[in-house]
Amino acid sequence: MDDEKSSDRRADHDVDEATAEAVGRISEALETTERARGHLYGFHQLTGTADLQLGDACEQLRAAGHTGLAERIERDLVGRNVIPGHWTFQVVEEYDETYWSLFREIESEARSSLTDGRRHLHEAQMKEDRRTHGHPGHSPQ
Repeated sequence: MDDEKSSDRRADHDVDEATAEAVGRISEALETTERARGHLYGFHQLTGTADLQLGDACEQLRAAGHTGLAERIERDLVGRNVIPGHWTFQVVEEYDETYWSLFREIESEARSSLTDGRRHLHEAQMKEDRRTHGHPGHSPQ
């Protein structure tokens, strides 16, 4: 694309400002959900690590002569469901299957039907508005 040609994705594809903003807000919400999902995976990994550490602690307690406490921790906490019937991997899987995947599907549908599938229209316009035309570090692409 010639540097002096506009990279305004709204103008190039006839997407009005209100629609671009609404679809952008859906995409922004998906980005927030992606961050939440990352935290959920962190929860999964940290909880699993804690469970393994507890197992190690039980061995150490037993070796130090504290068999009763080791047995209680193993019985009541090691391998315990974090919510009734679920380990953390199951929580992650349920989230992915029932919420996250549907969210991604709907966001994609909104972009496909309203912006020709284009992403980040607002940011593309901001880039065009803020770049220095002709400067190699400010290319439109």
